[in-house]
Amino acid sequence: MNADISPMRASVATFTMLSCCAALAGEPAADEVARVSVGGFGTLGVVHSSDKQSDFTANALNPGSAGYSHDWSAAVDSRAGVQMGVNLGGKWSAVLQLVAERTLNNGYGPVVEWANVKYQATPDLSLRLGRIALPLFLTGDYRKAGYALPWVRPPVELYGAIPLSSSDGVDASYRWQAGDSNNVTQLFFGRTELSLAPGARARARALTGVSNTTTTGALTLRACIMSAELSVDIARELFGGLRRYGPQGDALAGRYELSARRARVMSLGFNYDPGNWFAMGEIGRMNTHSYLGDKTAAYLGAGYRHADLTPYLVYSVSRANMETSVAGLDLAGIPAPQAAMGAQLNTGLNRLLAAIPRQHSVSAGVRWDLYPNYALKVQADRITPQHGSTGTFINVQPGFRAGRPITVLSAALDFVF
Repeated sequence: MNADISPMRASVATFTMLSCCAALAGEPAADEVARVSVGGFGTLGVVHSSDKQSDFTANALNPGSAGYSHDWSAAVDSRAGVQMGVNLGGKWSAVLQLVAERTLNNGYGPVVEWANVKYQATPDLSLRLGRIALPLFLTGDYRKAGYALPWVRPPVELYGAIPLSSSDGVDASYRWQAGDSNNVTQLFFGRTELSLAPGARARARALTGVSNTTTTGALTLRACIMSAELSVDIARELFGGLRRYGPQGDALAGRYELSARRARVMSLGFNYDPGNWFAMGEIGRMNTHSYLGDKTAAYLGAGYRHADLTPYLVYSVSRANMETSVAGLDLAGIPAPQAAMGAQLNTGLNRLLAAIPRQHSVSAGVRWDLYPNYALKVQADRITPQHGSTGTFINVQPGFRAGRPITVLSAALDFVF
């Protein structure tokens, strides 16, 4: 959400950053005094997973806790956010957004999601400095504001693959027109750092990208390309152990360890929304050149609005573009103790590769706009990890069985103020 959270019609399935930022993006008169606007959003949600040997989560930065840990969990989708926008007069404005949601090691402590200063250089060109939303996907500008989404949550196959939602840096946005099409091209550069666990962090440096959003009539298209130097401080003992096995261990560690690797993401999406119904879909490819994988994810969804109700369907899929099981170390002819340790290292490496999501899911749900600025949603997901993959599930236990469908039931109350 952005600083001016205006009432939204029930027929609005999504809104873009440009429409949300109307209060801040406008060019005020030179003698206009500073204006402050405050708003917020939130989601109260519960989730149940039929699988008791794993936990369902929306992304890898959320502990999920629905399934093995708890029969029902409020941790997956529940969050609250507040935002303050300041129009400083002239061409300057600023925005600050705080979001409190369940994280791996911070509980529900609020974090700064956005904090940037904007300079409207011309009516068509704007520059920002600070913490900025990444325009990676169609709903990238408001993915945490559930009220703006037609579903309970964005499809986990695509959005869970890249849980990054903001970066610290600069961007430039330029509006231009081609025939009947309105375009916004955005260039961005920055970095981000996330705490995964005590002593473990994920870092994306030299995060560079370009996106373009095209709107013509009821159709919106967004394309984005992004790259970053990515490092993740987990599994260090595993890769250190592999290196003790000489050249073959060095080769495995060099192939799969995630340390200062150039990761690349490409995405393309559309949203067609003439009013009474909508159809939208996205596809993305993410290559980390590491154990996090080279994968392609996509979804296609549609919904129909009837009065205050919006039933919808979504099909999502995630596929690996690399091997997800390897022979690992050749342990023939080495002493038994070293062979036993090597076998454990091989198992650990293959567990990492098995976590590269290979699954498909079918989701059905309904949104009820029961009151202005309040929406109640219920959703059922039928998720099937492929054989040999744990899919997007986490906290996987030894009894987990891939290749069979798992039912996930969700209910969420979304609101804005």
